[in-house]
Amino acid sequence: MCGIIGITSGIEVTTRIINSLKKLEYRGYDSAGIATLKDGFINEVKCEGRVEALEKNISKSNLQGEIGIGHVRWATHGKPSTVNAHPHSSDKVSVVHNGIIENSTILKKLLEKKGYKFKSQTDTEVIVHLVTDYLKKNNLKNTIVKVLKKLHGSFALGIIFKDYPDLIIGARRGSPLAVGYGPNENYLGSDSYSLKSMTNKISYLNDGEFCLIKENQVEFFDTKGKKINKKILNLSQDNENYDKGDYKHFMAKEIEEQPITINNCVKEYVDKFNRQINIYNFPWKIKEISSITLIGCGTAYHSCLVAKYWFEEHTSLDVTIDIASEFRYRKLKFKKDCLYVFVSQSGETADTYAALDICKKNKMKTCSIVNVVESSIARDSDLVLPIYCGPEIGVASTKAFLGQMLVLYMLCLKLSFDQKIVNKKKYQEKIKNLLSLSYLSKKTLLTDGKIQKASRAFIEAKGSMFLGRGYSFPIALEGALKLKELSYIHAEGYPAGEMKHGPLALIEEGMPVVVLAPRDIHYKKTVSNMQEVIARGAKVLLITNKSKDEIQSENIWETIQVENLADDLLPFLITIPLQKLAYYSALLKGYDIDKPRNLAKSVTVE
Repeated sequence: MCGIIGITSGIEVTTRIINSLKKLEYRGYDSAGIATLKDGFINEVKCEGRVEALEKNISKSNLQGEIGIGHVRWATHGKPSTVNAHPHSSDKVSVVHNGIIENSTILKKLLEKKGYKFKSQTDTEVIVHLVTDYLKKNNLKNTIVKVLKKLHGSFALGIIFKDYPDLIIGARRGSPLAVGYGPNENYLGSDSYSLKSMTNKISYLNDGEFCLIKENQVEFFDTKGKKINKKILNLSQDNENYDKGDYKHFMAKEIEEQPITINNCVKEYVDKFNRQINIYNFPWKIKEISSITLIGCGTAYHSCLVAKYWFEEHTSLDVTIDIASEFRYRKLKFKKDCLYVFVSQSGETADTYAALDICKKNKMKTCSIVNVVESSIARDSDLVLPIYCGPEIGVASTKAFLGQMLVLYMLCLKLSFDQKIVNKKKYQEKIKNLLSLSYLSKKTLLTDGKIQKASRAFIEAKGSMFLGRGYSFPIALEGALKLKELSYIHAEGYPAGEMKHGPLALIEEGMPVVVLAPRDIHYKKTVSNMQEVIARGAKVLLITNKSKDEIQSENIWETIQVENLADDLLPFLITIPLQKLAYYSALLKGYDIDKPRNLAKSVTVE
C-alpha cells in the first residue's frame, strides 16, 4: 500500500520527489520520508504523518541532492512513527519498500547475530542490513540477485548507495513498479500517475525483475541477473483536472462528477445510432463461454455482487462470485469454458492480481475491469474493459463503483444478446434506459438537502443497519461500508429478510436503519421487514423511487425518493444517497474524508 519514488538527475531532485509523494499519498499517509546523496553521504529526512509535514521539515533541514528516493507509508510492521518511517538507512545503503517481507523475523535474528543493530520495528530494515552485508563480498549486481532470493513475500524496492552515487536500484515481486525516462534523468515510481508530471515514457517491471537506473541509462535484469530488454510505452496525455476545484473534498467532487463519468463510460461502449453495445476485440466466441466468475475486493466485490443478479437474470451463464483474498487459497476447479473477470479501480490490488495470476498460470480466459489501463491487472489480462472514470483521489470509492457496475452491466447485456437470451427489441429498450442514466443520476443528486439532515442521526449512533433485497442487498453492503470507512460508525448490511434470523436482536430505541426498498418485485416484502424494525424502535431512513402510490408503511422517520428507472438500473440511483450519507456523517464528525484512518486507496499488500 506504500508509495515509492526515485529520481536520478544532473540537477536537484528534492522538490520533485516531494511533489511526486503528494501524488502517491493515496497509497498511505501514516508517515513520509526522503533520502538523498550529497557530497558522498546519505542524508535522510522523515516524519510521522503527511507529506505536508515532511515538506516543512525538509525546508528547515535544507536537504539537497541530485539523486534521491522518497516514500509514503501505510503501516504494516510497526506502528506509524518517525522511527518506522521510510527510508531506512545504514552508512552505505538507503531503502524504500512497498510490500511485506514474510521472513523478516528469521532474517533479523540472523543479522543480529552478525552484529547488526535494528532501530525500527519494520520488516524493511532487514533489507538494508542484508544488502549492506552482501556488499562486503559481492559486486552490486550479484548482491541484488542474492538479496532478492533471500526475501520471501512481496516488494517493490528503491535503493541508493553511498559507494555508487550515480544510480538507483529498483526491484519488484508482487508489488507494482514503473520506470520513467526523461532527458538527462530517469525515474522510479510505484505507478505511472506519480511520474506523469515528469514523463510519459514508461516501462514496467515484471515479477522477479530488477533495474539499474542512472542519469542517462536504464538496464533491466531477470531473477538470475541476466540483462533483458524492455518495451517503452507512451502514456496517454490527458487533461484531467486533479484539483478539488470549489469542493471541500475530492470525495464531494467525485460524487457530483458521477453523471459526467457515467456519460463518458456509456459513450465509449454504446453506439447510440444503432443502439448496441460495442466491446471491441472480444477474443472469444460466445459458445466458448458457459460460465462466468466475478472476482474483486471491498467495493469492487460489491459491484460483482450486483452483477451476479444481472447475469443470472439476463444470461444463461452459470455465475459465481469470489472475494479475491479467498480465491487463491481454495482448491480451485478451473473450467476452460469459464470467463474469469477481475474488478479493481487501481488495477494494482494485490489480492486481485494474485487471483489473476493463478488463472493465467492455468491458462484460463481472463478479463479485467479497471480504471487504470496501464496497471498490472490490465496488462496481464486477455481483455481489458476500462471504466473511463478519470482519476479517483478519495480513498472511499464512489464514481469508480458506479463505473464498475456500469461496465459489468454492459458486458452482461452484450453476452445476453450474443446468446440470444434477449431479443433485439428488448435489448434496444435496455440500451435506451442506459442512455438515460446520466441525466437521472444528476437529478438524484438533488436529494442532497434531505440526506444532509438525515446524517445528523448517525453521528451519535452506536451502530446502524442497511437493509435491502435483490439488487438492493449488495447496495446495502456498500452503503454500510461507506459509513464505516468515513465516519467510523459500526454499520452492517443485511438482506432484509434475514433480520428475523438473529440481527433483529441488535435493534434498540432510536437506532438508525437505512432501508432500500425500490418499487420492484421485492418491495412489499421489504416494507414488511421494515415494519418489523420500526416496531422494535428503529429510526428508519427509507430510500425508494418516486411513485404515485403511497408508501405502504407507517412511522417512517425520513424518506428519500430517487428518480424512476428500470428495476435492474435502480442500483445506480439508490447508491448516490448512501454515498452522500456517509460523506455528511463524516463531515459533521470533523474527520479527514479523503484520507480516512488506517486506509489507503490502492491496496498493494496481501
